[in-house]
Amino acid sequence: MNSKGHVSFVSSGPGDPDLLTLRAARLLARADVVLYDDLASGPVLDQAGPQAERIPVGKRAGRPSAKQENVNALLVEHARAGKHVVRLKSGDSGLFGRLEEELTALRRHAIPFEIVPGVPSAMAAAAVAGLPLTRRQTARRLQFVTGADVTGGLPQDQNWPALADPHATTVVFMGQRTFPRMAALLVENGLPPDTPALLAEAVGHPHQRLIRSTVSALAELLDSEGPSPHPALILYGPLAEES
Repeated sequence: MNSKGHVSFVSSGPGDPDLLTLRAARLLARADVVLYDDLASGPVLDQAGPQAERIPVGKRAGRPSAKQENVNALLVEHARAGKHVVRLKSGDSGLFGRLEEELTALRRHAIPFEIVPGVPSAMAAAAVAGLPLTRRQTARRLQFVTGADVTGGLPQDQNWPALADPHATTVVFMGQRTFPRMAALLVENGLPPDTPALLAEAVGHPHQRLIRSTVSALAELLDSEGPSPHPALILYGPLAEES
């Protein structure tokens, strides 16, 4: 085993290469191997050098996906061969990106690693929409939550009273399929159904789309139309109504 092998967890941001950090761009350019998620492909992946072996390991709901144990094994295999491996993740790798499982595999084999933060998709969506995420007096708390558990269903152990706080800005990741049910539970727990909501789809890509609505109306839309094939997140709270 070559002790010089190591792994860089590089966060690609929302998909626009202009939003990569300088460190992320430098590491991609020097990588021997890039294990990349579907949402971190395209123009961001083009920043990898010509010497880099590119291996897709993305996971998408309802589509054939790489198993997590196989991703872990690839990281270990290439790093133990003395290679500089870039694990390219979308958004920020520490937000609902299974980072901990991959770190555990590397620690088990004493493989050195580094984590390079990126622009979270929630921040990018708010910026595209021209919104702040907090405001004094009326939106002093920001909360991120997943709308899907390991089975793809709505997690049942959420803190529903906290998520129904009308004075917080809440961002729902991976929630297109489950938001109709989630919205009903939020309303049951006291969230006004006319609370402003924003669906931000394909942020940072040419086909990005924003839909401004309310919690109840957006739930009805997603229930009738079904989720888009493009990645999206949902923001709701007092700030989502701004134009």
